[in-house]
Amino acid sequence: MNLDTLNLNILGPAFLAGLLVLATHVPLGQQVLKRGIVFIDLAVAQIAALGVIAADAMGWEPQGIKVQIAAVCAALLGALLLTWTEKKWPEVQEALIGVFFVLAASAGILLLANNPHGGEHLKDLLAGQILWVSMSQLLPVSLLTVLILAAWFGLKDKMGRAGFYGLFALAVTASVQMVGIYLVFSSLIIPALAVRNWSESRKMLGAYLIGATAYVLGLAVSAIFDLPSGAVIVWCLAAVGVLANVFIAKSKANI
Repeated sequence: MNLDTLNLNILGPAFLAGLLVLATHVPLGQQVLKRGIVFIDLAVAQIAALGVIAADAMGWEPQGIKVQIAAVCAALLGALLLTWTEKKWPEVQEALIGVFFVLAASAGILLLANNPHGGEHLKDLLAGQILWVSMSQLLPVSLLTVLILAAWFGLKDKMGRAGFYGLFALAVTASVQMVGIYLVFSSLIIPALAVRNWSESRKMLGAYLIGATAYVLGLAVSAIFDLPSGAVIVWCLAAVGVLANVFIAKSKANI
């Protein structure tokens, strides 16, 4: 155990990245749970990652504007396809989401098959590299987050199916390159799942608090014990969600 590893110059930007992910994923996650399309996040995130992998296969500069455009375009195309399938075959939408996820994941593996660093690149997209997030990387994501939240809370009742999927694709694309697919999915679903039976007045704040607490704990534990940050945060999200529900249940029982 090494307490000196709690370096705010590293953990600070990582925590801010987590807050930006939670800012959009908490409200979107509750809507996803309500619609019963839980795995849409995995599918869209994987399709966005496929755009990144395709850009890398073409030799484009990592983190460059072309890669960002490729990721956004891939995610938006995936969102449009999912919009169409939900309209055409709503009864099997969840199954189709799973199929698209598997196809996108398989396509990514094929594109990386002859890349000597393919395994590492794939690991970064899945588990993320949240500790490598820089403040300069957070600035454009912050602006996009504000725009997404403004659109969501201002136009939620008017945007329709296509608007929801498009907004979702933008949020996921911005998040997946910072924290990875696993953490994006967990940030979307676990807080929403943890507060599903809470009163409407508590749900949003409760989900945000659960997410923020888990990110703080996960980053601290991963730094102290030198463990992969993304994986630790995922487990902390689950643990904090369970503990929050136990606390709420005991509080109700004592009333």
